Amino acid sequence: MNYRTLGKTNFNISEISLGTWQVGGKWGSPFSDAEADKIINTAIDRGVNFIDTADVYENGLSETAVGRVVRSRSERIYVASKCGRQISPHTSEGYQPKVLQKFVEDSLRRTGLEALDLIQLHCPPTEVYYRPEIFELFERLKEQGKILNLGVSVEKVEEALKAIEYDNVATVQIIFNLFRQRPSKLFFKEAKRRNVGIIVRVPLASGLLTGTYHAKTTFDSGDHRNFNRNGEKFDKGETFSGIDYDLGLKAVGELKALFPGVTNLAPIALRWILGFEEVSCIIPGASKVEQVLSNLSTYDTPPLTTAQVMAMNKIYEAYIKKEVHQLW
Repeated sequence: MNYRTLGKTNFNISEISLGTWQVGGKWGSPFSDAEADKIINTAIDRGVNFIDTADVYENGLSETAVGRVVRSRSERIYVASKCGRQISPHTSEGYQPKVLQKFVEDSLRRTGLEALDLIQLHCPPTEVYYRPEIFELFERLKEQGKILNLGVSVEKVEEALKAIEYDNVATVQIIFNLFRQRPSKLFFKEAKRRNVGIIVRVPLASGLLTGTYHAKTTFDSGDHRNFNRNGEKFDKGETFSGIDYDLGLKAVGELKALFPGVTNLAPIALRWILGFEEVSCIIPGASKVEQVLSNLSTYDTPPLTTAQVMAMNKIYEAYIKKEVHQLW
């Protein structure tokens, strides 16, 4: 495992870490405690020391699982959670300091931790980024010892740029992958200048970039890759990075041709992301242990050559860019 510094938190974290949406989110049937524990423990056993969760993942079951495992380990494991998506309707008006404070306190109760290493606003409406009182709240929570750092999880580059104007925003979680390249331009530059950590989510475009899906692949009714392809439940960009599924398959076909004989493209897709020094860590999820091992097998693959990276980027330019680049 390799480690990088998470911005102004100064945490030294695993560059390939673990997202736990699948451990308690809309990816099909809920997990058993044993399955969740096995996934998280496997990641930690192999050097992962940063775990991302959220209070809305299966109504807090993901937080409960993360806390249960972390408390059982002797290693220093950094836990990041998120808050705000419980607000319904999910509007700026619903974001109030008292409401958010209760969310944080509930997360602490579920995880059983004394403090959250990082709490992130969970893709709030754009208007929230223009309300200083929301960001001031988290300074008080730091003083109370309930959190150590504040971050934001965003949908759009514009939201990320606005968020890092607040000095107490230590990290930004953002979708970034071969099929979602816009963040690597202005935002990466500004984040580096302000020493803001970048946490990359949806690195495999909801599994599309593994190269294992095809036109007849089916997803469970409770899986967001089935019910949110057009943004029916939340931002469309969270599902397959907002790309039309059939178009994505065509682009992946070109990627397979670039790496003949490779049956699992996930390590290659993660290698592409790690080529950006501004990235602090990637948080691919896993619904089974085999996927954890697949993500970490990135270190068993050779670094990408300049020619390979250029060819991968040409696929984005040819198939994807005009469809999604300016949307997020």
